[in-house]
Amino acid sequence: MSILAPAATRSARTRLRPLDIRNVRLDPSGLLGRRQRVNGEATIPHLVEQLERTGAVDNFRRLAGTSEADFRGLLFSDSDVYKTIEAIAWEMGRTGTTAFDAWLDEVIGLMAAVQQPDGYLNTWIQGVHPELKLQVLAWNHEMYMLGHWLQAAITLDRATGRRDLLDLAEKFVTLIDRTFGPGGERDGIPGHEEIETALVELHRHTGEERHLRLAQHLVDQRGKGILDGGNMGQRYFQDHAPVRESFDPTGHAVRQLYLNAGVTDLVIEGADEALAEAMRQQWERTHERKMYITGAFGSRHRDEAFGNDYELPSDRAYAETCATIADLQWTWRMSLIEDDRRHADVIERELHNALPASLDDTGTRFFYSNPVQRRPDRFSEGSAPAERVEWYECPCCPPNIARVIAQLSGYVAATRPDGGFELLQYASCEIDLPAGTLRVETDYPRSGLVRLSIEGDAPEAAVGLRVPGWVTSGRVRIAGRDRAITADELAAGRVELSGSDADGAEIEFDLRPRWTASHPRVDATRGCVALERGPVVYCVEQVDLGESAQVDDLRIDPTVAVNEQADQPAGEDAIAPPLAVSATAWTDARPLLRDALAEEERSDEHQVDVRLVPFATWGNRGPGAMRIWLPRLSEH
Repeated sequence: MSILAPAATRSARTRLRPLDIRNVRLDPSGLLGRRQRVNGEATIPHLVEQLERTGAVDNFRRLAGTSEADFRGLLFSDSDVYKTIEAIAWEMGRTGTTAFDAWLDEVIGLMAAVQQPDGYLNTWIQGVHPELKLQVLAWNHEMYMLGHWLQAAITLDRATGRRDLLDLAEKFVTLIDRTFGPGGERDGIPGHEEIETALVELHRHTGEERHLRLAQHLVDQRGKGILDGGNMGQRYFQDHAPVRESFDPTGHAVRQLYLNAGVTDLVIEGADEALAEAMRQQWERTHERKMYITGAFGSRHRDEAFGNDYELPSDRAYAETCATIADLQWTWRMSLIEDDRRHADVIERELHNALPASLDDTGTRFFYSNPVQRRPDRFSEGSAPAERVEWYECPCCPPNIARVIAQLSGYVAATRPDGGFELLQYASCEIDLPAGTLRVETDYPRSGLVRLSIEGDAPEAAVGLRVPGWVTSGRVRIAGRDRAITADELAAGRVELSGSDADGAEIEFDLRPRWTASHPRVDATRGCVALERGPVVYCVEQVDLGESAQVDDLRIDPTVAVNEQADQPAGEDAIAPPLAVSATAWTDARPLLRDALAEEERSDEHQVDVRLVPFATWGNRGPGAMRIWLPRLSEH
């Protein structure tokens, strides 16, 4: 059976090799394991229920003649079904569940019944606009949906050995290859990228070179102006320049990040150095100039797009959940080929902030956009509601969240070509070794302590323990003796242990809260600070201030001590403890415009104790004002 893991490559070009998720079992009482458990018990069943309620599955029945309902949903609603199947497949591989077998049987049976003889399947085109079949590539998402179909089918085959969904998908791939591939009937590229990485994974799964060639061809066709961008322009679709010459992320954020994941897959499989260098520069600029502190991306509502460098508004951040997921997939692939400690740091930031903030504690209500500030008078918009909702008109994010959480254990550890083993993310889990089991015990990131033990034979090769970039000090216990993490280990981002020393080893990081300053080029947050503790970003919610002050009136002195609070509201202690600081607040609103040189009156301000909570938990106590970046108290 093929390995069931994210980016399951065996390429000699990789620095790391993913582990099968069946060999990494997250403790369901730990933070990441609890998220997987809720995902399997609540989120995935909720997705199936919503797909039935909103008509996404009924659209297939309509074509099959078993439903008389009109087409419902957006033109790409099929993809939400495919992403849900993928989430189920990961869950089946992880737990062996059969709870969704009947639903899968029906949906895959419907797909087989309505697929056209040439392999084409799209319920909106076939049932509403058959004349548009493969005619409007910029907007109709046909190849995007096929990409999600492929990823679901490959995962299902790897998890269970069930090939029927993959057999159907390969027929559609053959049609795309014949029409738009090398030597095809005409030029064409997807308006919404996603198929590229799926085709590379199909190549890995089947061994067929034609799938790799098709992925490479679709990437090489970009920059030729093939797509009709209309008033959105070519940048929106990443069709403004060849990929090898595109060093700045631009346009629709999810499209760009999915494209980069696919291009990096091609690099892993041996693509030329020009593509590799383009990905290095894209990654650098994306994460140094266009990433929110939470690990979110995309600053513009109008086209769900990246803005200019350092254009990162807080209250108007779009920060689509799918963009974080796409970046996690891209950054994971970059970490497999580049020895850059920042990759694991970014994944950690995403896993503990932007991703968990996108859904509530029940796993059944979601954010589509994820602002880092919520003003008290902010009204709900279609994809930017004031509080999480159970579904969206464009429900791309909920099933995307589910498929990523279902595979979380695949991001925890990896092996090296020399047989070495690396812990990349810290979570309570069991990991299968060649002749034993490695147990990881930790309450990370609430605690900085991680304990290791081995049952059975210790690995012969080295075990690498990641040292996150935010760490400034810590200790390691080896063979019962403590020592400080060295400066070289801090710089390298790794503590290396022999396999025998891993049994009984401990590593502990200093988790003292720290204030982070905003980059001075980010106008929206210039002069502001944000509170972090380990990988966790904190925020202030109006619900914790009551009548004592308004969130937007707070000013912070970052030299004042930060205290961990003893009172732990239900659920929050699983992430990190609330933190308390003393802040200055205005009691009255100041004029909108005032003399900048005038002496400020001190009588209209007062001290207030401020409670900050992990951003990942915000909004669970109802809608209201929130902010991460707090203005720094100026000197009088």
